[in-house]
Amino acid sequence: MTIKHADAIVVGGGWASSILAKELREAGLSVVMLERGPERKTAVEGAYPGSIDELRGAIRHRLFQNPAKSTVTIRNTIDQTALPYRQLAAFLPGEGVGGAGLHWSGVHFRVAPDDLNLRTKITQRYGEKFIPQDMNLQDYGVTYEELEPFFDKAEKVFGTSGEPYKINGEIVGKGNIFSPSRSDRFPLPAMQDVYTAHLFRKASEAAGYNPYSLPAANASAQYTNPYGAQMGPCNFCGYCSGYDCYMYSKASPNVNILPALRQDPGFTLVIEAHVLRVNLDSDKKKATGVTYLDQNANREVTLNADLVILGAFQFNNVHLMLLSGIGQPYDPVQNTGVIGRNFVYQTITTSRAWLSPDKYTNVFVGAGGAGVAIDDFNSDNFDHGPLGFIGGSPVWVNQAGVKPIAAALGGPGGNAPRWGAGFKEAMTETYRHSMTIDAHGSNMAYRDVYLDLDPTWKDSYGQPLLRMTFTWKENDIRMNQYVVGRIEPIMKELGATRYHLAKLEHGELFDTRRYQTTHLGGGAIMGTDPKTSALNRYLQSWDVSNVFVIGSNAFPQGMGYNPTGMVAALAYWTAHHIRTTYLKNPGPLVQL
Repeated sequence: MTIKHADAIVVGGGWASSILAKELREAGLSVVMLERGPERKTAVEGAYPGSIDELRGAIRHRLFQNPAKSTVTIRNTIDQTALPYRQLAAFLPGEGVGGAGLHWSGVHFRVAPDDLNLRTKITQRYGEKFIPQDMNLQDYGVTYEELEPFFDKAEKVFGTSGEPYKINGEIVGKGNIFSPSRSDRFPLPAMQDVYTAHLFRKASEAAGYNPYSLPAANASAQYTNPYGAQMGPCNFCGYCSGYDCYMYSKASPNVNILPALRQDPGFTLVIEAHVLRVNLDSDKKKATGVTYLDQNANREVTLNADLVILGAFQFNNVHLMLLSGIGQPYDPVQNTGVIGRNFVYQTITTSRAWLSPDKYTNVFVGAGGAGVAIDDFNSDNFDHGPLGFIGGSPVWVNQAGVKPIAAALGGPGGNAPRWGAGFKEAMTETYRHSMTIDAHGSNMAYRDVYLDLDPTWKDSYGQPLLRMTFTWKENDIRMNQYVVGRIEPIMKELGATRYHLAKLEHGELFDTRRYQTTHLGGGAIMGTDPKTSALNRYLQSWDVSNVFVIGSNAFPQGMGYNPTGMVAALAYWTAHHIRTTYLKNPGPLVQL
């Protein structure tokens, strides 16, 4: 590494960083991307058949963060001692070029407009007292109308498949009736329904709900995006979540953006570069660059820059802000500070229907983003008043492909024996004749759920680990139980021989041993008040104006939808305002 100064540094190699790097290069800035993991190219690591080795991929975590080098500590409540997350299970952060954008499934939502100003909407509809006292409910400070062009741009870059409902206010298709109006169609038509999605579509409609095809960043046909990157049509091989796509059908930074950047002489990618801190000037109002560990040479390197973009995974962004002294750390006792505040996750429970022996569900077939969903109980699409909770869940059949080891480890479910002939018989029935339905829901932010630096544990670089204080709260449990109860009519319309409705239970604690989602959010949130947010509406640090922080860390509360679509839109939104306003007059984009 011979470069000593760059116009811009982007930290991380996933979606957020790749988008910002491309946009800043188009603005003429020299850009250095620092990725702490190894190089990953689809043509090499993603080559068939090695890329679909389940043992190597899903069990031995080829594409995921190595917790032996750096991890988080976790506790449920503030009075407990946190312990390191040593075996990946509940969530799976990515590592290496592409980040989590390489191993994600591909579900590519926009956002429910009400979620962007949730506190205002809830207060207007139900009154201020409807919000629990310990819930930190906040508005984003940006509207759907402002973000819509950037959702559209992201979908065209991702090659997203879907069916619209409204374009420019006019009904044009059979898409999600609850979705906001769009300015254009999806780049590609919706993915086809696998058999279980077909059954769910019919059953949910018969139950009085409004099914639609999931928007998927899995290409339903061949496609060339605005950067000239090419995608091939998905063949439903079932190896999406946790895998790099050998068909070039699933959108990833490696397929959709980085091929264009790699050819650009003004772009430099540095791998095995673990950023230790953002360096600040003497008054801590301006970043001068970063210091990173060159893990190949085992030496620290300081790189100066005029602009620093934190675009790593959600909690890595928060961790780096805390290590660098950017913003005031959150104190839940005094209820002061902002860095670490409003940490959120997502609720998810998976119910199962067993069908008659003549219905073969073919669960080995699948695509990560494809499926059929209902939004009748998501966001504020239903009356929460009598129910006593805030938030909601989409409900869907998202058959991504059940691999052999996963099927065996999951077992047959229900009251089947744990071994022997009875286990084998039940396992066969479950694999061949059952289907799952997910309630994939929101999670609100609370005063005593947060991130901070662990006072005891350090990573392999000698720095304090990030500590996560998190568990489920009654609001989110009541929401999940209500939505899961609405699945029962669908089970009956399916003609299920039996079914199991999985739901969170009152008093249930967050369990790190069971995978839920990798959809963590908050911790460095956007907003309109620096007393309750770390970033302004342009994702610019209130405290250090040449630092922008891009990712789901900006979400004030969790939403029912997967976060990647919102992250991408916010990345393009931020890049637009850097290019059109900040570069002309560097400094705060919001004047207080």
